[in-house]
Amino acid sequence: MKWPQQKDDIRASFQRDGFVIVRNFLDEGALNTVRTNLQRYVDETVPNLPDMDVFCEDPEERRQIRMLSRMEKHNAFFAQMLKEGAVAELARDLSSTKLKPHDAAFFNKLPKIGDQTPPHQDGFYFLLEPCEALTIWLALDTVDRENGCIYYVRGSHQRGMRPHSRTRVLGFSQGIIDYGTAEDVEAEEAACLAPGDVIVHHALTIHRADPNRSSRLRRALGFVYFSADSVVNEAASEQYQQQLNDEWHAEGKI
Repeated sequence: MKWPQQKDDIRASFQRDGFVIVRNFLDEGALNTVRTNLQRYVDETVPNLPDMDVFCEDPEERRQIRMLSRMEKHNAFFAQMLKEGAVAELARDLSSTKLKPHDAAFFNKLPKIGDQTPPHQDGFYFLLEPCEALTIWLALDTVDRENGCIYYVRGSHQRGMRPHSRTRVLGFSQGIIDYGTAEDVEAEEAACLAPGDVIVHHALTIHRADPNRSSRLRRALGFVYFSADSVVNEAASEQYQQQLNDEWHAEGKI
């Protein structure tokens, strides 16, 4: 990882644009260790997870995984990745406030059938006051325009929260209503990655992704950190999670 040599440039880019790519963050050996532990998690842990912590194309058999959430609650390896080591250090060094680890997740945009990710701001889901949080997104495969790279809107973290409404996309239940203005399009940038690269983005940074039109995998891990000075609206969060749980059960999605 080249973080110490690039620290000032990386921090400046993150503060200016609301996201930054750090190349070669994990070497091949470290990346293979992550992949091995992920496969073990899928084989041993996924069959016993609660419904809202695993989303699949086939929810009955739990095949073709689309997303895994709250992995740190079920597995020591991913809890340690979230709370200690290189990922946590990068988060702390980029944040202007003290952080508290929140969540580790797996994102799998499946070949040919992986949905688009609607334009959104993570902070809308987080229900934080103030909205100070960041996500570190680790690529496990090559990520490009064909298999669903993330598009970011530069500087959007400085312009507040946009209006969102419900979507039909499993795992991404809210999307920006008025996305696609001239300002959005002009500032949009594709984040194409090699395995082991990471993106760090602010909770207010607008981002989206196209479907995976390729026959290739597009897997990633996400690590979320909240500002220690921010407070979650727990009542609203629990109510929304219960509403989603009920809707997705009724629709046969989980």
